[in-house]
Amino acid sequence: MRDGDWLVGYGMAGVTYEWSAQPCRAQITVAADGHVRVSSAGVDIGTGTYTVVTQLAAELLGVHLEQVQVELGDSDLPPAPQAGGSGLAISLAGAVQSAADNVLRALLSVVAEDQRSPLRGATVEKITVSNGRIHIVDAPSLGETYSDILTRHELAEITADGEASPQIEGATMAPSPAFAAHFAEVHIDRALGLMRVKRIVSAVDGGRILNQKLARSQVFGGVIMGIGMTTLEETDFELGTGRIANATFGDYLIPVNADIEDLDVIFVGEPDRFNPLGIKGVGEIGTVGVSAAIANAVFHATGRRFRSLPIKSEQFL
Repeated sequence: MRDGDWLVGYGMAGVTYEWSAQPCRAQITVAADGHVRVSSAGVDIGTGTYTVVTQLAAELLGVHLEQVQVELGDSDLPPAPQAGGSGLAISLAGAVQSAADNVLRALLSVVAEDQRSPLRGATVEKITVSNGRIHIVDAPSLGETYSDILTRHELAEITADGEASPQIEGATMAPSPAFAAHFAEVHIDRALGLMRVKRIVSAVDGGRILNQKLARSQVFGGVIMGIGMTTLEETDFELGTGRIANATFGDYLIPVNADIEDLDVIFVGEPDRFNPLGIKGVGEIGTVGVSAAIANAVFHATGRRFRSLPIKSEQFL
């Protein structure tokens, strides 16, 4: 296919990446003023952990986002695994869910024998939460706020821990990893040896997506990393010393805005059946397979198969 002097090629690659989730703990404190504090040693390295934990805690406890405070990244907090391997969101979300369940049980325990409470004798299976209050599932009028419960019992706050162990039957990896298909369009000027990645569309099965904007951004970043790996990035060594000859950003080429054109992400699939929240990791799925999709597009455009990276301009001359 041609577009003027440019050869045009299309390629795709189907990929998967198995997350590696580790045991994780979290702690939730509900204060008498209705505010919620979530604590864990997990860290946010720019992937939006603060945001998704805030959203998750607000949903699980039926409070507004502004009422949730998240504490992360301190080794004095409940232990959590590293941010990596597409596993932290799965591990930490499971621990937060466990802590939320336990703090609700603790609140119900406080009013278990309280004749003044419409929740007296209620079990966690029979209640739900909304607008900062606990109420009976089938009778929304039978309930009271967290503040009502704690204030009446002269409690400043109530705290519960939660723990998640995402491994299933001793498996070291997830039985239901994230899947994706990357579709690439490349344009190649054979006379000048120029290649442009004009478009990449990624269809990603990432299970339940906690935050669409963050997940799209993370996949975009992964795709850009894949474009750099395929078209620009290469480590050069000095023959005499073995030292890296291009060890600065002035010499080691990475993609800039001018190198990235049209990107799109489509989320497909359904919640994962192997963890209660249905989450799959999307940290690495944006990168794996991008090189293969671009190389397949190059083959479609030129008939030449490249099996090493980066694909350099001089290889087309």
